[in-house]
Amino acid sequence: MPFVIPSLRTVLFRLHWALGLTAGLVLALMGLTGALMSYEEAVTALANRDRLTVTAGDRQALPPSALAARIEAQAGLRVNVLTLSDDPAASVPVRFARDPVTRERPPAVYADPYDGTVLGPVRLEGAFTTVRDLHRWLLLPGGSKGWGRTITGACVLALLVFLGTGLYLRWPKIHRWRIWLKPSLSRPGRMRWWSLHAVAGTWLLPVYLVMALTGLTWSYPSFKDGATRLLVGDREAAKPMRAGRRAASEAPADASGPAAVDRAWAAFRAGEGREAGTATLTLPGLDTKAIRIRWLPKGVDSLSARNEVRYDAATGTLLASEHAADLPLGRRLMDNILEVHRGRFFGDLFALLFCLAALAMPGFAATGLTLYVLRRRAATRRRPEARAATLREANS
Repeated sequence: MPFVIPSLRTVLFRLHWALGLTAGLVLALMGLTGALMSYEEAVTALANRDRLTVTAGDRQALPPSALAARIEAQAGLRVNVLTLSDDPAASVPVRFARDPVTRERPPAVYADPYDGTVLGPVRLEGAFTTVRDLHRWLLLPGGSKGWGRTITGACVLALLVFLGTGLYLRWPKIHRWRIWLKPSLSRPGRMRWWSLHAVAGTWLLPVYLVMALTGLTWSYPSFKDGATRLLVGDREAAKPMRAGRRAASEAPADASGPAAVDRAWAAFRAGEGREAGTATLTLPGLDTKAIRIRWLPKGVDSLSARNEVRYDAATGTLLASEHAADLPLGRRLMDNILEVHRGRFFGDLFALLFCLAALAMPGFAATGLTLYVLRRRAATRRRPEARAATLREANS
């Protein structure tokens, strides 16, 4: 029998289902875990609602250095980040510095901003950490440097192949909106499953394209570098202008260490911090040259609207300040790539859409597997019929 070169459509079809039987199963797992993380903040807040508030009364909040010192005395760990609020009844989420040997970060806690009392650990933090590791590298040994990251990165590339081949395979000869966007659920058997699979994929194609392209920035550093050059250009040139910096000799003699932190915080609250609803204060470490404060305006909870100000770790004087509204779109996209990945960059409605799209990934795996099984069964039934027809021809 002469060798027949398969058509492009046949090659792409086989590639589509072959990847569906392999990478599709991993993508289904990544979709489920991604959906779980879509509302991590809301779920965590609900689980810790008894630790989110304190009684303010007429008490005075501690300055950041004193608050950090009291927390460190109780936990035996070095405080790295304090999230402070303009709400007098809000507790303070606290993150600790990573272990210098294992690079693991200790569990976060909530603290009373008025006396530094540790209110308890952040519930569900460990569970979401496990879900995140499962999503990113399948909990395989080696973490971000192991085979898990390689596998998930390849599966994200496979998602792009799914989108391209799926669009090609369903390209109709006649273009009508009903053909593209309305599933034919009344059709019998395999055609019903194919219609559901294809039409849902068409609806969600833009969402999956954004998910895949942003996901590749974690899997392949070279891809992230290329995306940064494309959207941002020269990273150094895109940095904000540095504010006037006083020499260390002009600073007060005690303006170092904790005093510098308190000096920077006081300057922030007296300046643009008056508009802040929440402010995340990153304390300086042994190898840190700046005190960083990232803040959201009052009434705003979108992380893509975060502003940032930096102060000298030795003197507490202002180094630089930037506002999200003043940054070009490309810079905002790259600085908030996680928010773009899960749709929150575009608003609450898109965040819900991205969550539903992630939940739909197991559905694509299930319908694709169903189509494969039904096709194999149909092929099996056709073989005896073909053999019988061949015998009849031979005996006639």
